[in-house]
Amino acid sequence: MLDLLPEETLREVVDLLVRLVEAAGATVIFVGAAAAFVRFLLVAARRGGADGFIAVRLFLGRFLALGLEFQLAGDVLRTAISPSFTQIGQLAAIAAIRTALNFFLSREIERERRTVAEAAPRPVPGAGGG
Repeated sequence: MLDLLPEETLREVVDLLVRLVEAAGATVIFVGAAAAFVRFLLVAARRGGADGFIAVRLFLGRFLALGLEFQLAGDVLRTAISPSFTQIGQLAAIAAIRTALNFFLSREIERERRTVAEAAPRPVPGAGGG
């Protein structure tokens, strides 16, 4: 059979891709955490109250969710080339943990988003200029 790409070369390429995807996930999480920290300091300096801190949590939560997706993609890539049963089991465990984290994080983000929406001032019908 014609060997277009030797398995060892394929493993090296996939290993590089895994590192790049995992680095992207770590970068997303780091950038989100750094930006959220700056926002936190601004809210704290303005004494923004609970609503300001909720907005910071929502902001950070989005970055965490996206970073976790990148990390899971790296795990899937890692087992793409002739995985052993041990690797498949490890991937299943990691995927379950990260999916659960993402699920609960998404639920928390949605709950916080509703809290912010309910706290926002509503326009009074019939009021306004004219």
